[in-house]
Amino acid sequence: MNIIRNAIAGTMESSDLIVTVTPGSGLTIDIQSPVKRQFGDSIRRSAEEIAQDLGVTDAVISIEDHGALDCTIRARIETALLRASKEE
Repeated sequence: MNIIRNAIAGTMESSDLIVTVTPGSGLTIDIQSPVKRQFGDSIRRSAEEIAQDLGVTDAVISIEDHGALDCTIRARIETALLRASKEE
């Protein structure tokens, strides 16, 4: 899957997150979270798995977490990646 444009998914609400995807060279994952020390590796692993499942190899995925559960994290990442791959 090719990332051809910028896309966003999620909200700034508590227990949610905002995922921003932009075209990039290689896969870069940036995580901002108050619980990064405890859950940063898990969030990164989820992002990498979703990107791999969708065949995304070149993108910048920025995650601003506000205490989201893993199922929410995965859904937001997948949505942002799918939005970023569609042509208008």
